[in-house]
Amino acid sequence: MEESIKNEQCLDDSIIMDSKEDTVLDFIEQIKRQFQLKQAEAVSYSPLVLAYLGDCVYEMVLRTVIVCHGNTSVNQLNKKTSYFAKATTQSQIIKHLMNELTEEEMRIFKRGRNAKSVTIAKHASMTEYRMATGLEALVGYLYLNGQYERLVALIKSGIQHLEDAQDKERLL
Repeated sequence: MEESIKNEQCLDDSIIMDSKEDTVLDFIEQIKRQFQLKQAEAVSYSPLVLAYLGDCVYEMVLRTVIVCHGNTSVNQLNKKTSYFAKATTQSQIIKHLMNELTEEEMRIFKRGRNAKSVTIAKHASMTEYRMATGLEALVGYLYLNGQYERLVALIKSGIQHLEDAQDKERLL
């Protein structure tokens, strides 16, 4: 009897997850419908436009994860988000992800990394800044192509890698 309750609970959880995913997709579709947006090929956008959008999407994922870990002060939320959003951290994340990227994803990353930007890095080296721009371009590309599961999986892998590294440093 107890096993069937557990199985029913797992089934309920998967239904909830499916409905949440549908809700997110519905949200994105609502934006497209309400504003009558035409679908364009993501690859046709400049790498800096992809990075512009990717910056926002990346930040939205971060904020969602951090807020859902518990209610705390906005100052604390901002500190946590800022750490993961800064160029040096994004550079570490993309370095970790390099072996996980497909050929297409690597091509998009390189387009973003190599794009000539007029913006100057404030608290990062130019190399770190360009690596971060490449990551953001990849995130924007995956978002525009509707590859949300892949987008979130990559960000999650990068964040977990950083958290594991921080845990190891604390032990030393």
